[in-house]
Amino acid sequence: MPIARPTRSAALLLCGAILLTGCGGAGSPADGKDSAAAVTLDNCGHTVRVESPPKRAVSLNQGTTEIMLSLGLADRMAGTATWTDPVMKGLEKADAKVRRIADNNPSFERVLDADPDFVAASFVSTLGKGGVATREQFEKLGVPAYVSPSDCAGKDNTGDGDGAREKPLGIDAIYGEIHDLAEVFGVQERGDKLVAELKQRMRKATAGIDASDVSLLYWFANSESPYMAGCCGAPGIITRAFGAKNVFDDTHEEWPQINWETVADRDPDVLVIGDLTRKSQTAESARKKIEFLESDPVTKNMTAVRKKRYVLLSGQAMNPTIRTVEGVEQVAAALREFGLTG
Repeated sequence: MPIARPTRSAALLLCGAILLTGCGGAGSPADGKDSAAAVTLDNCGHTVRVESPPKRAVSLNQGTTEIMLSLGLADRMAGTATWTDPVMKGLEKADAKVRRIADNNPSFERVLDADPDFVAASFVSTLGKGGVATREQFEKLGVPAYVSPSDCAGKDNTGDGDGAREKPLGIDAIYGEIHDLAEVFGVQERGDKLVAELKQRMRKATAGIDASDVSLLYWFANSESPYMAGCCGAPGIITRAFGAKNVFDDTHEEWPQINWETVADRDPDVLVIGDLTRKSQTAESARKKIEFLESDPVTKNMTAVRKKRYVLLSGQAMNPTIRTVEGVEQVAAALREFGLTG
């Protein structure tokens, strides 16, 4: 997603002694055959070692938070941050138990105030220079730091934007994050069950659907310089699930900013638009996006606008998260409703 880049945090607090001491809080017992042993992961080019299942984890992005909550780990979490949408349906009660450190990007100090024994993020930029803090800053204080493999596998994050992908992201990377976190917390059976459920939902959503003649466009946010999905991120998973085409599949940038004249020239059959509740960009909500599309002289005559072929997705469904499966389900249902499937 076109994430709001965190500002560089202020000077580090002298709280290493606090973090290096034992962290309190009771955790859930391991499930059946699940393990409570030390775990070592090769994670985005870093070695992450967790000596025992975390009891005071902090998740720095909504996508990773929703995985943890789906694994039943609310009682092992000391905080969450950076939200674009309401929490996923079914997780409201669990989410209410966890302190929200910040709606957007927290400072390093606010994270440390939560006394974490493990931190996790959905994006490399969150745990990089200019982000909340680097992995090394957390690890110097004895706090293991994990990043979703979806944001680094086959992806170059060295530029100023949201990165570019050398090859298309596959949904197995999302399943891999679930398995990693389940292993870290010693709840492997829960992880296996969650992945099996998601795979079943994918099979059901895509059964008998052929949209090979359909073109899609994914608009995340911003009306002046709109962020549109390139070929190979989470929207690519959705598009390929039906054999459809993304009108901007000729760019490998994750979320390139593309002018409306170019968008209108590509004239997609269907517009998949982000319905966000955050307020860091223009045209965050679907309502604002649709108002713009139907009033702007460049966009109002596009096929998808004239025929009102809109699919509304949460920001998280357009990110590589467990809600990408939700995106597949919703786009599939819309394509059937529009009569565009074979």
